[in-house]
Amino acid sequence: MGKVKAAIIGSGNIGTDLMYKLERSEVIELTAMIGIDPESDGLKRAEERGYKVFSNGIQAIEENPDIAEIFFDATSAKAHVRHAKVLKELGKLAIDLTPAARGPFFCPAINPGSNLSEKNVNMITCGGQATIPIVYAVNRVADVSYAEIVATISSKSAGPGTRANIDEFTITTKRGIEEVGGADQGKAIIILNPAEPPILMRDTIYCEVKNMDEEKIRQSIADMVETVKQYVPGYRMKQEPIFDENRVTVFLEVEGAGDYFPNYAGNLDIMTAAATRVAEDYARHMLSQPSK
Repeated sequence: MGKVKAAIIGSGNIGTDLMYKLERSEVIELTAMIGIDPESDGLKRAEERGYKVFSNGIQAIEENPDIAEIFFDATSAKAHVRHAKVLKELGKLAIDLTPAARGPFFCPAINPGSNLSEKNVNMITCGGQATIPIVYAVNRVADVSYAEIVATISSKSAGPGTRANIDEFTITTKRGIEEVGGADQGKAIIILNPAEPPILMRDTIYCEVKNMDEEKIRQSIADMVETVKQYVPGYRMKQEPIFDENRVTVFLEVEGAGDYFPNYAGNLDIMTAAATRVAEDYARHMLSQPSK
């Protein structure tokens, strides 16, 4: 089986971490990284590793459309609105790692291999990728009427793009809780913790359910944790779920793989690992199609 060419738009923390994930893929060939700052660490690292680098943003794709078939957008929600139009006109697949939500939401633990005809797919948010699988796990056995998540990350792991997207984070994650997680109503909160030494990503998921069954819920959550761990090995529960009348509370911790940022940056790791997994589903689908 061959490989599908891919490029990264955005040379910040997420884009650079993603580069290392893609290098290990059996079905994706990374060809280029595109940024706007020629002095960025991401572009320097990409060039050192032999990839094409561009510092003129989306213009690079307009001038070099054949560099890839899959483009990962690791910039910002506002920038992706512009990028999405260009990529659509060029017929390219956009894997959106911003909260722009221009395409359907994807979470590889919940809907792997779905919507493979779409040309723009959204990876929700780092908090969404960590918590929505748990909401889904509870909902499939207990019917969640309300779900609230709190994602706490180290402020050191939040780059300019993440900070610029705080408002979009809460809106998009809330939608993902409802549309993908299945809750009737959702709410999302993000906290940037400046503690030293930096903390690991921590997530709290609070669900109110209509059909409480502690054993089924506990087993469903455990099964989902194992599913997520297949592509994010540092994903784990901090303790057993807490049950109180019709309420379930789950505490998670996400330790990163340390590919670019240190291990405390689980928020980067879960986002880039999820995006890689979804892109690989697309790549296998593309490679299975008859040659034109």
